[in-house]
Amino acid sequence: MWSRRQGRLRPTVCGVEELRRRRREQEAALRKARREQQLVSKRLLREDAPEEAGEGCVAVILGEAEVQQFLRQAQRGAEEKEREGALVSLRRGLQHPETQQTFIQLEGSMRTLVGLLTSNQAVLQLEAARCLHELSHSEQSTIAEACLPATSYLLTYLSGYSSDFIELCLYTLGNLIVESEAVRRQLLPQGIVPALAACIQSPHVAVLEALGYALSQLLQAKEAPEKIIPSILASTLPQHMLQMLQPGPKLNPGVAVEFAWCLHYIICSQVSNPLLIGHGALSTLGLLLLDLAGAVQRTEDAGLELLACPVLRCLSNLLTEAAVETVGGQMQLRDERVVAALFILLQFFFQKQPSLLPEGLWLLNNLTANSPSFCTSLLSLDLIEPLLQLLPVSNVVSVMVLTVLCNVAEKGPAYCQRLWPGPLLPALLHTLAFSDTEVVGQSLELLHLLFLYQPEAVQVFLQQSGLQALERHQEEAQLQDRVYALQQTALQG
Repeated sequence: MWSRRQGRLRPTVCGVEELRRRRREQEAALRKARREQQLVSKRLLREDAPEEAGEGCVAVILGEAEVQQFLRQAQRGAEEKEREGALVSLRRGLQHPETQQTFIQLEGSMRTLVGLLTSNQAVLQLEAARCLHELSHSEQSTIAEACLPATSYLLTYLSGYSSDFIELCLYTLGNLIVESEAVRRQLLPQGIVPALAACIQSPHVAVLEALGYALSQLLQAKEAPEKIIPSILASTLPQHMLQMLQPGPKLNPGVAVEFAWCLHYIICSQVSNPLLIGHGALSTLGLLLLDLAGAVQRTEDAGLELLACPVLRCLSNLLTEAAVETVGGQMQLRDERVVAALFILLQFFFQKQPSLLPEGLWLLNNLTANSPSFCTSLLSLDLIEPLLQLLPVSNVVSVMVLTVLCNVAEKGPAYCQRLWPGPLLPALLHTLAFSDTEVVGQSLELLHLLFLYQPEAVQVFLQQSGLQALERHQEEAQLQDRVYALQQTALQG
C-alpha cells in the first residue's frame, strides 16, 4: 500500500485542465528565456596586403609622440605613399587598447582622422576607415563615443561604389552600434534604417553579410522594440530579409545566417509578428527547414548548425502567436514533411551538435502543443522511439522530450492508446529514477495523462515496479502533491 503523510492537506486529483495550466506556465517561462537569449559580438576585418604581411611588421604600442607623428605625416606628407604608410602604421598601433586610449585622449586626433576619411584620395579614405574599424572593435564605450564625429560619414559612404569600402563601413558601424547608446541616438535621426534598407539591394555577397551583421547589432539594442524595430518593419527590409532566406541556388549560407538572426531578434521583440506571418515568414522558414534537413543528409558540413539554430528559434516563437491560426500558419508548414525534416535535424544534432537538441525539441513542442495533426504525424511516422532515444543526453533534453510526449497524450484516449506501453513504459521507469526534480515532475505529468486516458496503463505500470519508482519521491517537497495525485488516480483505477 502507498503510505500517506499525516497532517497535510492534500489537493484533489488533478484533472486535464490543471495539467494544462501548469504546462502553459512552464512553457511561458521557457519562451521568455529563449526570447532573451542574444548574440552580442563584434567583428574585426584585418586584410593586410600580402606585401605588408611579408614585411614582418609587428604591431607595437604607440606613445603619444608616435601617434602625433603618424597623424602629421598622414595629413601633410609630401607623397601619397608616405601618407598611406603613416596611416598603416597608426592602424597597426591601434590594434592595442593602450594605443587606442592614447589616441582618443590626444586633442584633435579624431578631427584629423575624420579629415582623412573625407579626403578626395581613395587610398587615404580606406586607411582612415580601417583605423576607425580598429577603434570600433574596442570594448570600451568611451572609445566608441569618441568615434561619434565619424559615424555620419560612415553612414553616407554606404551609398558609395566600392563594395569593399561599404563592407568595412558596415562592420565598423555594427561594432559601434552595439557598444554605445549615444552612437545609436545619433545614427537613428541621421537615417541609418533607410541607409541599411538601401544596402540590401547590393549584388555583393560580402556587403549583404556585413549588412546582416550591422542590422543584427542594431536590433539587439535595449531600446530596439520601441525606437528601432517599428521603423524597420515599416521599411522594405522584412520582405528582403525573407527573400534572403528563400531556399534555392541563390541562397548564400553566410548571408542567410545573418538575416535569420535579424529575423529572430525582430520576432523576439513581439512588436508586430502578425505582419511577418502575413509576409509569409512561416512558409519561408518552413521551406528552409526542409532544405536544411536535405542538406544534412548530403553533407557532413558542420556549418549547417549556424543557420539551423536561428531558423528553429524563429519558427518556435512564431508558432506561439495567435495570428498563426488566423492565417492558416499550421497549414503552411505541411505537417508530416516538417516533422520528418525536424527529426532528421534532431538526429544530426544528436551525432554532431547535442547542444542544439533543445532548439529542435522546443519547435517540436510548439508544433504539437495545439495541433492534433502534428501529433498524428509523430505517431504515424513511428517517431516516438527515436524521440525516447534522446532522453539520456541531458536533463534539459529529457524534460523537453517528456513535454512533447505530454502534448501527444493530452490529445485523448486514441493518442494514449498508440503511446502505451511500447518503449514508453521502460523509458518512464528510467526517468523516474532521475535525481533531477524537473525530469521526474514531467514524468509524473505524463503518467497522470496516461492513467486518465488509458486506465489499463495503471496495472501494467504497477506490475513493472512502478510502485517503488513513485515511492522514491514521496518525501520530495516539490513532487509530493503530484506523486499523491498520481497515487489517487491509480487507486481509483
